[in-house]
Amino acid sequence: MKSTLTKITTRYVETDQMGIIHHSNYLIYMEQARLEWLDTLGFSYKRMEENKVLLPVYQIDIKYKNPMKFGEEITVKTTLKKPPTTRVEFEYEIVNQDGVICATADLTLVFTNALNFRPMKPLPDFLKACELLFDGR
Repeated sequence: MKSTLTKITTRYVETDQMGIIHHSNYLIYMEQARLEWLDTLGFSYKRMEENKVLLPVYQIDIKYKNPMKFGEEITVKTTLKKPPTTRVEFEYEIVNQDGVICATADLTLVFTNALNFRPMKPLPDFLKACELLFDGR
């Protein structure tokens, strides 16, 4: 389960004046998909925050390829690129209901101690679960 697929139906409120999904909403779709990826792995942001772990965005690179419109059902593929260190890296592919790639992205988050805001290693059980995904590659 290095990858998960999340289905989302775009909403009218997410469109811009041209009737196209505004580019800022792609980040929201990716976050929703990442939360579902974590849930599938058996973790949650809430659980990490309870353990004083934050995951701020360090870097994101989005390539917008084709527009999305109101009412389309999109699928966000979320993939863990490699076992995490102090950073965790995901790649995304967003396609519409016709299978057309609308965007791709690479995202890096940094495990951060909520008490002092310093980088830290992932929680041991999270790291182990991620490493198991790469066994046997």
